Amino acid sequence: MDAFVVALTSVIHDSGFVAFTWGNAVMMLVGCVLLYLAIVKGFEPLLLSPIAFGCILANVPRTGFETDPGVMQLILGGIKYEVFPPLIFMGVGAMTDFGPLIANPKTLLLGAAAQIGVFVALLGAMLLGFNVKEAAAIGIIGGADGPTSIYLASKMAPHLLGAIAVAAYSYMSLVPLIQPPVMKLFTSKKERCIKMAQLRTVTHFEKVVFPIVCTIFISLLLPSVCSLIGMLMLGNLFTESGCMDRLSDTAQNALMNSVTIMLATGTGLTMKAESFLTIQTIEIICLGLVAFIGGTAGGVLFGKLMCIMDGGKTNPLIGSAGVSAVPMAARVSQIVGQQANPGNFLLMHAMGPNVAGVIGTAVAAGTMLAMIGPAK
Repeated sequence: MDAFVVALTSVIHDSGFVAFTWGNAVMMLVGCVLLYLAIVKGFEPLLLSPIAFGCILANVPRTGFETDPGVMQLILGGIKYEVFPPLIFMGVGAMTDFGPLIANPKTLLLGAAAQIGVFVALLGAMLLGFNVKEAAAIGIIGGADGPTSIYLASKMAPHLLGAIAVAAYSYMSLVPLIQPPVMKLFTSKKERCIKMAQLRTVTHFEKVVFPIVCTIFISLLLPSVCSLIGMLMLGNLFTESGCMDRLSDTAQNALMNSVTIMLATGTGLTMKAESFLTIQTIEIICLGLVAFIGGTAGGVLFGKLMCIMDGGKTNPLIGSAGVSAVPMAARVSQIVGQQANPGNFLLMHAMGPNVAGVIGTAVAAGTMLAMIGPAK
C-alpha cells in the first residue's frame, strides 16, 4: 500500500497538472477557438487546425519539447533553421501559373504597390516602441504570405514568431471578410464594372524562361531571399518544363502537404503562454490588420491610377490581389467584380498581381534584411 501511495504521489508530482497555470488554460482556450474557426467555420482549416493543435500541445507543461530529442524538437528546428518556408515555396511555385503576369507585365506594379502596407505597419510598430528589427518582422504580415512572415520573423525577431505567424495566417484566412469593404471604399460602381480584355496566350518558352530569369536577377539583387525565390521558381519550373511531371506532382501534393503539417504545427508550438500572452501580441495583431488593410488599399489605389493612365482598360479591383494570399485574393477580386457586373470575369487578370505579390513580399523581406540585417 505504501508503495502504491509513493507511486501515485510521484505521478501527481511529475504531472503537468502541478505546473499548469492560468496562462496555459487561456492559450488552450485560444487553440480551441482556432480549431472551431478552422473546422466549423472553414477558415483555412489546413493551416489553422495544426496551428491550433500545436498551440494546445505547447501549453502542456513539462513536455520537454524544446530540450528532449524527438519529433517535436525536429519540427521546431525546421522553423528555427528556416527549412520549412522554402519547401512550402517550392509547392506554391509548382501550383502557380505565372502566365497572367507574363501576359500583362504591368500588373507586377500592382503587386509592388500592395507592399505599402508592409512599410506602414513597420512605421507603426516603431512608433509603438518596437525596435527596427521587430518592426520589420511585424510589417511583413501585410504581404499576407505566411511562409515569408515566418522566414523573416525567425531571422529578425524569433521571440515574436508565434504572434507574427498566427496574425499572418489568420488574416490570410479572413481575406474574404477584410478585403471587400476596403475595395468598395476606394472604388466607384463604374470602376468595379470595368470589363478587361482577354489576356494573350503565353508561349511555353516564356513560361520556362521566366522562373530562370527571375531566380538569377532577384537572387543577385537580394541574396538573402535566394532560398525563398529559388524554391518558388524551381517548383514552377517542375510544372512548366513539361518533362518533370513526377517532381511537380510531389511538390504540389506529398511534399506540400507534409511540410504544411509540420510548419503549421511548429508555428503552434511557439505559442507558449509566457511568450504569447503579452501586450506586444495584441499590438502585433492590430498592426497586422493595419498592414493588411494598407496593402489592399495601396493595390486598389494604384489600380485606379493605372485605370486613368490606360484610358479605363484596367479594373482597379485587381490591385487588391497584390497582397499575395494566392489564390484567395484573386478570387475576392472576381467575386466583388461580379457583384458589380455579373458579366465580369477578373480572375485571370487578378492572378497577375496575385503572383506578383508573392514575389513582391519576398523582395520586401530581402530588402529589409539587406538594409537592417538579421538579429544578432
